[in-house]
Amino acid sequence: MSSTWEGGLLLGGTMTEYLYYNDKISLQFMLEESKIRRILFVKQVTPGLQQQSHSTTSLEQSIKTQFDAYFAGKLHEFDLPYELLGSPFHISVWNALCEIPYGSTTSYAAIATAIGRPKAARAVGSANHHNPIPIIVPCHRVVGTNGTLTGYAGGLDLKQMLLNIEQGILS
Repeated sequence: MSSTWEGGLLLGGTMTEYLYYNDKISLQFMLEESKIRRILFVKQVTPGLQQQSHSTTSLEQSIKTQFDAYFAGKLHEFDLPYELLGSPFHISVWNALCEIPYGSTTSYAAIATAIGRPKAARAVGSANHHNPIPIIVPCHRVVGTNGTLTGYAGGLDLKQMLLNIEQGILS
């Protein structure tokens, strides 16, 4: 299904939507020019969306294969094409997120220090919240300074599930 997507990243661009779902999660991928532009969490899969979930392009097949492997605990690093669009600060935060090792966590303050802005922990939290490519750009690996789970666009239960998968605690 092709449509003009007006979600803020590329005004007037033609996006293709692909729905990935399994028994744990449903994700809607916004694709353009053979790249992932955005991943959205889907709370409820409707029959119409299920019809869109069949992989037809090589990118869609790669998404399905890699996400199936990730949720089975077998894939530690994604190899999918994506493009991050945002301010230089946001992009520096998102790039730093990609440096967090699989199965590990870090804090907002540690990310702020890593990008050379040690007093910007709250701004890092805001950039983390606006990450357009969750899971691939692993914002779920960022926790509070005391190790507690903090906000996540997909909800704290999903954040805990992703961390459990990465720590070998499969449910």
